[in-house]
Amino acid sequence: MTPNDKELEAVASKLGRALQVRGWRLAVAESCTGGWIAKALTDVAGSSQWFEGGVVSYSNAAKTELLGVPADVLAAHGAVSEHTVRAMLDGARRRFGADLAVAVSGIAGPGGGTQDKPVGTVHLAWAAPTGIVAARRIFAGSRDSVRRQTVALALERLIELVWGDERDA
Repeated sequence: MTPNDKELEAVASKLGRALQVRGWRLAVAESCTGGWIAKALTDVAGSSQWFEGGVVSYSNAAKTELLGVPADVLAAHGAVSEHTVRAMLDGARRRFGADLAVAVSGIAGPGGGTQDKPVGTVHLAWAAPTGIVAARRIFAGSRDSVRRQTVALALERLIELVWGDERDA
């Protein structure tokens, strides 16, 4: 199901409260979402208390220049790959000195897909003090739907990482 603006705002608010409790700061590195994760976060009043910043690196050159993604990683695996989002994640954490970070890169459509990476393919990676987690998803729907689902998953997993085993956030 594709989340609406109100649902994304609710998840971002919940994440903000969790970050405040932990005293953690967050950074983002975005490609296919075009800054939508950062927008959802900064729609929350008081987000400057826990949101450090983000980089929208849509082109490969931006990924390399702004986040330090090695050109050989992009050449070998492509922009939409676990290797690339892990490198984007590392770049965002280093650039912002954040406790927590998320990176996303995908093919939102309507074109650009291949047999190996169809439209809707998104790679995500999250970093927390406890380690790094990565995932690949293939979302169905329109370009808007793929992007919204990506934002929602990025935020929901961040909440899980903040709380670890403490589930009643």
